[in-house]
Formats: sequence, structure tokens, C-alpha cells
Amino acid sequence: MQFIVRKPWDLPESLHTGQEVYRQRGWHRRDFLKVMGLSAIGCTLSAAGGCSKPTDEEIEAAGAVKAKPEIKQLYPAPRDDRFEYGREETAKRDAAEYTNFYEFSPDKDSWMFVSKFQPQPWTIEVDGLCSRPGKFDLDDIHTFSLQERAYRHRCVETWAMCVPWTGFPLGELLKRVEPQPKAKFVQLETFNRPAEASQIRFRPDYPWPYTESLSIQEATNELTFLATGVFGEPLPKQHGAPIRLVVPWKYGFKSIKSIARITLTDQQPATFWNTLVPDEYDMVANVDPAVSHPRWSQKREWMLGTYEQFDTTVYNGYGDFVGKLYRS
Repeated sequence: MQFIVRKPWDLPESLHTGQEVYRQRGWHRRDFLKVMGLSAIGCTLSAAGGCSKPTDEEIEAAGAVKAKPEIKQLYPAPRDDRFEYGREETAKRDAAEYTNFYEFSPDKDSWMFVSKFQPQPWTIEVDGLCSRPGKFDLDDIHTFSLQERAYRHRCVETWAMCVPWTGFPLGELLKRVEPQPKAKFVQLETFNRPAEASQIRFRPDYPWPYTESLSIQEATNELTFLATGVFGEPLPKQHGAPIRLVVPWKYGFKSIKSIARITLTDQQPATFWNTLVPDEYDMVANVDPAVSHPRWSQKREWMLGTYEQFDTTVYNGYGDFVGKLYRS
């Protein structure tokens, strides 16, 4: 008889969503509740004893960030017309209601738990192997020339969305700090505020703060984007306010939210999910239909809101931009 001894840092199976969720979407708990006319996160009892579904306004208010007038006027930004979805844009509500943000919730309902989070004031510290390390606050960040990009987003869990991010290439920020020749990797780190994020308090065994990394070549690729907004407005909290990474050819867990530190290094850094479950969350994590997740196929994907299915494309369809990075 064989026994599996779980390591202390292994992700509990109770927090994994079963394979059947992705292959039999119609029986997913959220879909069942939607069919019944209830909220995906349950029902709120009214005075009459019934249930009510959260409105668009309630979801928007929960994640809203009060931006300065001079920052708000920067949105919407001009669109970079090199990028097109090739499919229907995801509804703003669907994208805001269904998000992964493990600092706040292990489920997709993080919008319900972000109210205490304070993304203003905010500072990003850039350090490590660079000649001009420094700190950038939000006013500094918004001195970069903002643009809007229509990117496809693919989650390792097989759901996908198409949303218009506003921001600028990460490479533009790195130019300002002047990476040294020895810099081979870029580590990105989010906040660590247990008082504002319940899951950091409830799961002290996790390797907080959330970290991700890219090679210096990936980080400076023109596709790699620092997003400060979405749908023509500053980022709401559940999307990673005030600034997040977007790397559309990789699975979504690489697109770290609420970035607080960027470090240039000559050693490949450890990352959050690769540390917790290395056999399920690859360090590189490029979208590839030929490489299955250990518990489900990656050959197909489904769209938030419509549940329309598509064949998965290698590099999520962005091979013309990034394929050269992986040719030996």
C-alpha cells in the first residue's frame, strides 16, 4: 500500500477546483446558481425573505478606487491598433465578478473581500541589478505614455476573457532604472498586508507575499504590459489596483496583481504557485495546448460570460511577438 505525505507548503486539495468543473461547465456551482436566478456567491436575504443577485453597480462600487482628477482624465487612453481579440470582448461585469486574487479569496469572488484594501497611496520600489534603483509612486507611473491594448487572457484553469487593458510596456520602466548586464531575471512582488487581505491572515503557511518572475528577455518584450486600467478606467481592486502585470502569452497566474516591488537579479527567483505546487504550475507557464495540466487538458478554453469554446493556440496566439524568445 502506498501513502502520499503532503508537504506543509502543498496546496490543500480542498482549494483545488476539480477537473469536472472545466469539462462539465453546466454543472458548476456558479452556473447552477445562475440558472436558478441567484448570485454566483450565494443569495442575500431581503426583507421579503427572497434572494437578490448583485447588481453591476454593487460590483463596481466594491472594487472602486478614488483616483485623482488629473489621473482620471488620462482614461480612456489611445488604443494600440496592432492588437485585436479575434473574438467578442468580455462584458465588463463578467470580468469584474470572476477573478483570481488569492490574497482575498480562494474562490472567484474576490470582489466581495477587497473593500479594506487601500491601493492609494502606492509606491513601487525597483532595486537589484540596476544602475538607477528607485521608488515610483502613482504620479510617477502616470508620467509614462498610456495606451490601451485589446489582449486575450488565458487562465491555467481553461477559462479565458478578452479585455482592453490600459498601461505601458514594462520595458519602459526598466529602461529608467538601467538594468546591468548581469541582470538575467525580473522578480515582481505584491503587497503583504494581513490587516487588509484576509487570506494572508488565514493562510500564514503560504509563501506571502505573492511573487512572480520573468526572464529579462520576457520582461522587455514589447508585449509585456504594466496595466493601470481596464475598460477605459483605472483598475478596480479585484483586477489588481493600482498596477498589475499582463503577459498575454502566459497563463494568468503569471500576471501578478498590485505590484509593490520589482527586483532585477542574476538568479531565477522562486515564485508563489511554483513553490506551492511545482508539478502543476510551471515556472515558464506559456500557453500550450500540447502540454496538459496534470488534472485536465489545455486543448480547449471557454469564455467568461458566454461560455463559448475555442481551440487553445500556442502562446495564446501571440507567437509572432514572443515565439523567438523560445527558439534555441
